[in-house]
Amino acid sequence: MEKIKVIIADDSDFVRDGMRIILSVDEEFEVLGCAANGKEAIALGEKTPPDVFLMDIQMPQMDGIEATKYIVEHELGKVLILTTFDDYNLLQQALKNGAKGYLVKNHTPEHLKQMIKSVYYGTAVVEEGFLENLAQEADRQTTGFSEEGYTARELDIIRAVADGLSNKEIANKLFLSEGTVKNYITAILAKENLSHRTALAVYYLTGKKG
Repeated sequence: MEKIKVIIADDSDFVRDGMRIILSVDEEFEVLGCAANGKEAIALGEKTPPDVFLMDIQMPQMDGIEATKYIVEHELGKVLILTTFDDYNLLQQALKNGAKGYLVKNHTPEHLKQMIKSVYYGTAVVEEGFLENLAQEADRQTTGFSEEGYTARELDIIRAVADGLSNKEIANKLFLSEGTVKNYITAILAKENLSHRTALAVYYLTGKKG
């Protein structure tokens, strides 16, 4: 089985070493290198492109938000943001720059691995707590999301995406095939000019497209 190749970028030696050890002892992963800032991460990625970058936000020389933009624009790999900051604006910036996931660092090793796998296999992921915060913010403002132009089935799928369900879970819930769910989501993203499902969830919950 081909391993998932990872580059870890964090300005904390403790965090970098911890994640490197967690992933290195698992035969499903290969750590290509570790970086203390965004510039180092990019240099490593340009030398040997990984499947997934684990990217801290606040780092010297180049932060994770800026590094994510460069990585995505140059197609060096997918980015999973790891941060201690439960901040809506940072989430928006990271997603706008093309990050495929946003995870707070109080995770378990198994949860970290699962999030990496989800991003690797093409599913954008956001920590459950962030979606809850987005929902709370939506209660505080008038949503800009309009249900006009959508069928009842499309709205069911949009709500399921906003609830954080995977394609398989949506298919089971709505008695559809995974392929049909994927086609629905692709069409919805195209209609709203959104790049991935997390952006759709954010738009549905807050009315903001970033």
